[in-house]
Amino acid sequence: MSERVLITGLGVVSCLGSDLEAYWSGLLAAQSDPAPVPDPHAKMDNRLLYGVPDGAVTPAGPTGLAGRARLGRTSRFALQATRSALHDAGLGDRPEAAGPGTVGIAIGTGVGDASLFEDARVGHPAPAGPDAYPFKVCSVLADEFGLTGPMLSVSTACSASAYSVSLAAEAIQQGEADVVVTGGADGYTRVGVACFNRMGGLDPQRCRPFSADRQGTVFGEGAAVLVLESESHARARGRRRWYGTVDGSGWSCDAFHPTAPEPAGTQIVRAMRAALAAARLQPPQVGCVVPHGTGTPLNDSVEGSALAAVFQEATGGLGVYSLKALLGHTGGAAGAFGLLTAALIADRRTAPPNAPLPAPDPECPLSLHTGAPLHREFGHVLVNAYAFGGNNISVLIGQCEDGRGG
Repeated sequence: MSERVLITGLGVVSCLGSDLEAYWSGLLAAQSDPAPVPDPHAKMDNRLLYGVPDGAVTPAGPTGLAGRARLGRTSRFALQATRSALHDAGLGDRPEAAGPGTVGIAIGTGVGDASLFEDARVGHPAPAGPDAYPFKVCSVLADEFGLTGPMLSVSTACSASAYSVSLAAEAIQQGEADVVVTGGADGYTRVGVACFNRMGGLDPQRCRPFSADRQGTVFGEGAAVLVLESESHARARGRRRWYGTVDGSGWSCDAFHPTAPEPAGTQIVRAMRAALAAARLQPPQVGCVVPHGTGTPLNDSVEGSALAAVFQEATGGLGVYSLKALLGHTGGAAGAFGLLTAALIADRRTAPPNAPLPAPDPECPLSLHTGAPLHREFGHVLVNAYAFGGNNISVLIGQCEDGRGG
């Protein structure tokens, strides 16, 4: 890497809260329950969702595309999280007007604003004009915040936003942009929940990754946005505060099955090792992992074995933080939620306690700390994200000394 890629801003909209401190407090509390989605048209057996309260999202402003088009929950989540992240980074609502530099966008989403089309089936106006493009999230953000740099929308299902962050870091390293707004957003859709009902892939109680009695996943929704910035640009504008660095990523494809992970985990091991190689790290230099961990039986057992193979640890020193036990599976936003959480873990030297796990699965050889946070120097935090189609990615977040404090 020619220079470091810094994480200078974070923004979040989630079932735990829609600002960083509320989100962090929710993680520390280690307690979150899904509820039936308040959708009278969701006529299916399992309607549980880790939903974002309606009052947590402010209405879109009257200007720009956000004022000319109807926005679904996904775009509304992305707008709010992006505004928060830009302000957290000290860049404001019009970052390109604040000084020299190119600001780009890379956002991952699984469904975009598909909910508008579902609404049209139950009596709402059919999408037309700018409404009719479900993957308009990046366009909405570019228009609202005046961003003219590279713009990329990624939709590799549940790994989409992790790929977005990896591509954003690459754009900065290659000189295509000085700053990239990146991450992911996804909102509830009836079709998504219905499909998993038909597949038998939903847990009737809660999301219970790595539990012996897990029965599937439970969907969540929200947005997680990171502002990535070249170190030279951050220092030139006087920024002296950042959360961590994006130090390397590894990609792979199972080439095995449209929905099921390859049982031996060969390619997810490859992705983790490729991320380590890209960052020039050895496994002992990683102090914490945020796994993909969806709660589906095969995913968790494959990933647990793969982590043990890479880190050669069944128990002990490697911290493992199972995020979806609190947020549910946020689809295309899941990887970004993992990376935002990893940045907070690295910055605060604290991994929140995992949600209680009464019956750990012996086939998932991981040590998930419960009851109290882990306080330590983690060095690096690894985040995994996997998706239908066998799309695998691992991304490494580095801990910093010089970006802490002021």
